[in-house]
Amino acid sequence: MSDLPAVLDELWDRRSTLDGSDPDVRKTVVAAVDELDAGRARVAWVDAATDDVVVDERAKRAILLSFKVLDMTESQAGEFRYHDRVPVKSNLGEARVVPGAVVRWGSYLAPGVVVMPSFVNIGGYVDAGTMVDTWATVGSCAQVGRNVHLSGGVGLGGVLEPPNAVPVVVEDDAFVGSRCIVVDGARVRRGAKLGAGCVLTKTTRVYDAESGDELPRGEVPPWSVVVPSSRTRSFAGGEFGMPCLLVLKRLPEGGTHDKLQLNEILRAHGVAD
Repeated sequence: MSDLPAVLDELWDRRSTLDGSDPDVRKTVVAAVDELDAGRARVAWVDAATDDVVVDERAKRAILLSFKVLDMTESQAGEFRYHDRVPVKSNLGEARVVPGAVVRWGSYLAPGVVVMPSFVNIGGYVDAGTMVDTWATVGSCAQVGRNVHLSGGVGLGGVLEPPNAVPVVVEDDAFVGSRCIVVDGARVRRGAKLGAGCVLTKTTRVYDAESGDELPRGEVPPWSVVVPSSRTRSFAGGEFGMPCLLVLKRLPEGGTHDKLQLNEILRAHGVAD
Protein backbone atom coordinates (compact mmCIF):
# COMPACT_ATOMS: atom_id res chain seq x y z
CA MET A 1 0.00 0.00 0.00
CA SER A 2 1.27 3.44 -0.91
CA ASP A 3 1.15 6.39 1.44
CA LEU A 4 0.52 8.65 -1.56
CA PRO A 5 -2.89 9.43 -3.16
CA ALA A 6 -4.29 7.23 -5.91
CA VAL A 7 -4.88 10.25 -8.14
CA LEU A 8 -1.19 10.04 -9.03
CA ASP A 9 -1.93 6.86 -10.95
CA GLU A 10 -4.56 8.66 -13.00
CA LEU A 11 -2.14 11.51 -13.72
CA TRP A 12 0.50 8.99 -14.73
CA ASP A 13 -1.84 7.34 -17.22
CA ARG A 14 -2.31 10.65 -19.02
CA ARG A 15 1.22 11.97 -18.50
CA SER A 16 1.78 12.52 -22.22
CA THR A 17 -0.74 15.38 -22.20
CA LEU A 18 0.17 16.92 -18.85
CA ASP A 19 2.00 20.21 -18.41
CA GLY A 20 2.40 22.71 -15.64
CA SER A 21 -0.55 24.87 -16.62
CA ASP A 22 -3.04 23.06 -14.38
CA PRO A 23 -2.54 24.32 -10.81
CA ASP A 24 -4.34 21.31 -9.31
CA VAL A 25 -1.98 18.91 -11.05
CA ARG A 26 1.04 20.85 -9.85
CA LYS A 27 -0.34 20.97 -6.32
CA THR A 28 -0.92 17.21 -6.25
CA VAL A 29 2.53 16.35 -7.57
CA VAL A 30 4.35 18.83 -5.31
CA ALA A 31 2.44 17.57 -2.28
CA ALA A 32 3.47 13.99 -3.07
CA VAL A 33 7.15 14.87 -3.44
CA ASP A 34 6.89 16.91 -0.23
CA GLU A 35 5.86 13.69 1.52
CA LEU A 36 9.05 12.04 0.28
CA ASP A 37 11.05 15.10 1.31
CA ALA A 38 9.68 14.85 4.85
CA GLY A 39 10.20 11.09 5.10
CA ARG A 40 6.51 10.39 5.57
CA ALA A 41 6.58 8.37 2.34
CA ARG A 42 9.47 6.59 0.67
CA VAL A 43 10.23 4.92 -2.63
CA ALA A 44 11.25 1.54 -1.23
CA TRP A 45 11.81 -0.38 1.97
CA VAL A 46 12.61 -3.90 3.18
CA ASP A 47 9.53 -5.84 4.23
CA ALA A 48 10.25 -7.26 7.68
CA ALA A 49 8.01 -10.28 7.09
CA THR A 50 9.32 -11.39 3.69
CA ASP A 51 12.79 -9.77 3.62
CA ASP A 52 11.96 -8.53 0.12
CA VAL A 53 12.51 -4.99 -1.12
CA VAL A 54 9.10 -3.41 -1.69
CA VAL A 55 8.86 -0.57 -4.24
CA ASP A 56 6.18 2.11 -4.09
CA GLU A 57 5.64 2.70 -7.80
CA ARG A 58 3.36 5.63 -7.03
CA ALA A 59 6.25 7.44 -5.32
CA LYS A 60 8.43 7.02 -8.40
CA ARG A 61 5.61 8.23 -10.59
CA ALA A 62 5.30 11.37 -8.47
CA ILE A 63 8.99 12.10 -9.01
CA LEU A 64 8.78 11.55 -12.75
CA LEU A 65 5.65 13.69 -12.97
CA SER A 66 7.46 16.51 -11.16
CA PHE A 67 9.97 16.61 -14.01
CA LYS A 68 7.02 16.93 -16.38
CA VAL A 69 4.94 19.63 -14.69
CA LEU A 70 7.45 21.84 -12.87
CA ASP A 71 9.15 24.75 -14.59
CA MET A 72 12.86 25.39 -14.84
CA THR A 73 13.64 27.96 -12.16
CA GLU A 74 16.68 29.60 -10.66
CA SER A 75 17.55 28.94 -7.04
CA GLN A 76 20.56 29.56 -4.88
CA ALA A 77 22.33 28.41 -1.73
CA GLY A 78 24.66 31.12 -0.54
CA GLU A 79 26.73 32.17 -3.52
CA PHE A 80 25.88 29.06 -5.51
CA ARG A 81 23.29 29.36 -8.28
CA TYR A 82 21.21 26.55 -9.79
CA HIS A 83 18.83 26.24 -12.75
CA ASP A 84 16.63 23.19 -12.51
CA ARG A 85 13.11 21.84 -12.13
CA VAL A 86 14.05 20.36 -8.75
CA PRO A 87 15.26 22.83 -6.11
CA VAL A 88 17.79 22.08 -3.42
CA LYS A 89 16.36 20.69 -0.21
CA SER A 90 15.32 23.25 2.39
CA ASN A 91 13.83 20.90 5.00
CA LEU A 92 17.09 19.69 6.56
CA GLY A 93 15.64 18.98 10.00
CA GLU A 94 18.31 17.77 12.42
CA ALA A 95 20.74 16.57 9.74
CA ARG A 96 24.17 18.19 9.43
CA VAL A 97 24.84 19.29 5.86
CA VAL A 98 28.26 20.91 5.42
CA PRO A 99 29.15 23.49 2.74
CA GLY A 100 29.66 21.94 -0.66
CA ALA A 101 27.01 19.26 -0.24
CA VAL A 102 24.07 19.17 -2.64
CA VAL A 103 20.84 17.59 -1.40
CA ARG A 104 17.83 17.77 -3.71
CA TRP A 105 14.23 18.34 -2.70
CA GLY A 106 12.37 15.05 -2.50
CA SER A 107 15.14 13.24 -0.66
CA TYR A 108 15.02 12.54 3.06
CA LEU A 109 17.71 12.97 5.70
CA ALA A 110 16.88 11.55 9.13
CA PRO A 111 18.08 13.18 12.37
CA GLY A 112 21.78 12.67 12.99
CA VAL A 113 22.73 12.21 9.34
CA VAL A 114 25.98 13.91 8.33
CA VAL A 115 26.41 14.92 4.70
CA MET A 116 29.91 16.00 3.71
CA PRO A 117 30.50 17.65 0.30
CA SER A 118 28.57 15.02 -1.65
CA PHE A 119 25.31 14.53 -3.54
CA VAL A 120 21.93 13.13 -2.49
CA ASN A 121 19.40 12.86 -5.30
CA ILE A 122 15.61 13.07 -5.31
CA GLY A 123 13.90 10.00 -3.87
CA GLY A 124 16.95 9.06 -1.84
CA TYR A 125 16.40 8.05 1.78
CA VAL A 126 19.22 8.29 4.35
CA ASP A 127 18.36 7.02 7.81
CA ALA A 128 19.51 8.19 11.24
CA GLY A 129 23.17 8.30 12.22
CA THR A 130 24.53 7.70 8.72
CA MET A 131 27.58 9.47 7.30
CA VAL A 132 27.63 10.38 3.60
CA ASP A 133 31.31 11.13 3.20
CA THR A 134 33.14 13.42 0.78
CA TRP A 135 32.28 13.02 -2.93
CA ALA A 136 29.90 10.14 -2.24
CA THR A 137 26.70 9.94 -4.28
CA VAL A 138 23.32 8.68 -3.14
CA GLY A 139 21.55 8.19 -6.44
CA SER A 140 17.86 8.76 -7.11
CA CYS A 141 15.69 6.50 -4.92
CA ALA A 142 18.67 4.75 -3.26
CA GLN A 143 17.78 3.61 0.25
CA VAL A 144 20.38 3.84 3.01
CA GLY A 145 19.80 2.49 6.50
CA ARG A 146 20.81 3.58 9.99
CA ASN A 147 24.39 4.03 11.16
CA VAL A 148 25.86 3.42 7.71
CA HIS A 149 29.17 4.90 6.58
CA LEU A 150 29.41 5.70 2.89
CA SER A 151 33.11 6.42 2.51
CA GLY A 152 34.73 8.94 0.20
CA GLY A 153 33.79 8.60 -3.44
CA VAL A 154 31.19 5.87 -2.97
CA GLY A 155 28.63 5.73 -5.76
CA LEU A 156 25.16 4.38 -5.07
CA GLY A 157 23.40 4.20 -8.40
CA GLY A 158 20.00 5.74 -8.97
CA VAL A 159 16.96 4.30 -10.71
CA LEU A 160 13.65 5.92 -11.64
CA GLU A 161 12.41 4.03 -14.67
CA PRO A 162 10.65 1.73 -14.99
CA PRO A 163 8.68 2.62 -11.84
CA ASN A 164 8.79 -0.99 -10.58
CA ALA A 165 12.60 -1.23 -10.77
CA VAL A 166 14.20 -2.01 -7.41
CA PRO A 167 16.66 0.66 -6.21
CA VAL A 168 19.97 0.15 -4.44
CA VAL A 169 19.50 -0.76 -0.78
CA VAL A 170 22.22 -0.43 1.87
CA GLU A 171 20.94 -1.78 5.16
CA ASP A 172 21.65 -0.70 8.76
CA ASP A 173 25.18 -0.76 10.22
CA ALA A 174 26.91 -1.31 6.87
CA PHE A 175 30.29 0.15 5.92
CA VAL A 176 30.92 0.90 2.24
CA GLY A 177 34.61 1.52 1.57
CA SER A 178 36.14 4.26 -0.52
CA ARG A 179 35.33 4.30 -4.24
CA CYS A 180 32.91 1.38 -4.03
CA ILE A 181 30.16 1.29 -6.64
CA VAL A 182 26.77 -0.23 -5.85
CA VAL A 183 24.27 -0.06 -8.73
CA ASP A 184 21.42 -1.76 -10.58
CA GLY A 185 19.29 -2.69 -7.58
CA ALA A 186 22.12 -4.44 -5.73
CA ARG A 187 21.77 -4.93 -1.98
CA VAL A 188 24.25 -4.54 0.87
CA ARG A 189 22.79 -6.39 3.81
CA ARG A 190 22.91 -5.40 7.45
CA GLY A 191 26.32 -5.03 9.06
CA ALA A 192 28.27 -5.88 5.90
CA LYS A 193 31.65 -4.23 5.35
CA LEU A 194 32.86 -3.57 1.81
CA GLY A 195 36.57 -3.00 1.29
CA ALA A 196 37.68 -0.17 -0.96
CA GLY A 197 36.91 -0.46 -4.64
CA CYS A 198 34.17 -3.10 -4.60
CA VAL A 199 31.80 -3.07 -7.56
CA LEU A 200 28.41 -4.61 -6.87
CA THR A 201 25.69 -4.91 -9.50
CA LYS A 202 22.57 -7.08 -9.57
CA THR A 203 24.52 -9.79 -11.43
CA THR A 204 27.87 -9.60 -9.62
CA ARG A 205 29.05 -13.00 -8.48
CA VAL A 206 29.86 -13.34 -4.79
CA TYR A 207 31.98 -16.17 -3.36
CA ASP A 208 32.81 -17.41 0.14
CA ALA A 209 36.61 -17.54 0.62
CA GLU A 210 36.41 -20.32 3.22
CA SER A 211 34.16 -22.76 1.35
CA GLY A 212 34.44 -21.61 -2.26
CA ASP A 213 30.66 -21.63 -2.47
CA GLU A 214 28.91 -19.14 -4.72
CA LEU A 215 26.47 -16.98 -2.77
CA PRO A 216 23.39 -15.11 -4.08
CA ARG A 217 24.38 -12.74 -6.86
CA GLY A 218 24.14 -9.01 -6.40
CA GLU A 219 24.06 -9.19 -2.60
CA VAL A 220 26.65 -8.74 0.11
CA PRO A 221 25.76 -11.11 2.98
CA PRO A 222 24.94 -9.67 6.40
CA TRP A 223 27.77 -9.20 8.89
CA SER A 224 30.50 -10.07 6.41
CA VAL A 225 33.75 -8.52 5.22
CA VAL A 226 33.97 -8.38 1.43
CA VAL A 227 36.74 -7.34 -0.98
CA PRO A 228 37.10 -7.13 -4.77
CA SER A 229 38.42 -10.22 -6.50
CA SER A 230 38.34 -11.96 -9.88
CA ARG A 231 37.53 -15.38 -11.27
CA THR A 232 39.04 -17.00 -14.34
CA ARG A 233 36.75 -17.52 -17.30
CA SER A 234 37.58 -19.03 -20.64
CA PHE A 235 36.65 -17.26 -23.87
CA ALA A 236 37.44 -17.97 -27.51
CA GLY A 237 40.30 -15.50 -27.24
CA GLY A 238 41.78 -16.98 -24.07
CA GLU A 239 41.30 -16.96 -20.32
CA PHE A 240 40.51 -13.69 -18.58
CA GLY A 241 39.83 -12.53 -15.06
CA MET A 242 36.21 -11.54 -14.50
CA PRO A 243 35.38 -9.31 -11.52
CA CYS A 244 33.61 -10.75 -8.50
CA LEU A 245 33.43 -10.16 -4.75
CA LEU A 246 35.00 -12.36 -2.09
CA VAL A 247 33.64 -12.83 1.42
CA LEU A 248 36.71 -13.02 3.64
CA LYS A 249 35.10 -13.35 7.03
CA ARG A 250 31.77 -13.63 8.79
CA LEU A 251 31.30 -11.25 11.69
CA PRO A 252 29.21 -11.86 14.82
CA GLU A 253 25.68 -10.56 14.40
CA GLY A 254 25.22 -7.24 16.12
CA GLY A 255 28.92 -6.80 16.73
CA THR A 256 30.50 -3.36 16.87
CA HIS A 257 32.85 -2.65 13.98
CA ASP A 258 35.02 0.32 13.21
CA LYS A 259 37.59 1.07 10.55
CA LEU A 260 40.44 -0.22 12.70
CA GLN A 261 38.75 -3.60 13.14
CA LEU A 262 38.05 -3.75 9.42
CA ASN A 263 41.69 -3.02 8.60
CA GLU A 264 42.86 -5.74 11.02
CA ILE A 265 40.66 -8.31 9.26
CA LEU A 266 41.90 -7.23 5.84
CA ARG A 267 45.57 -7.30 6.96
CA ALA A 268 45.11 -10.82 8.33
CA HIS A 269 44.20 -11.90 4.79
CA GLY A 270 47.01 -9.94 3.13
CA VAL A 271 44.65 -7.46 1.49
CA ALA A 272 45.52 -4.17 3.18
CA ASP A 273 49.00 -2.65 3.39
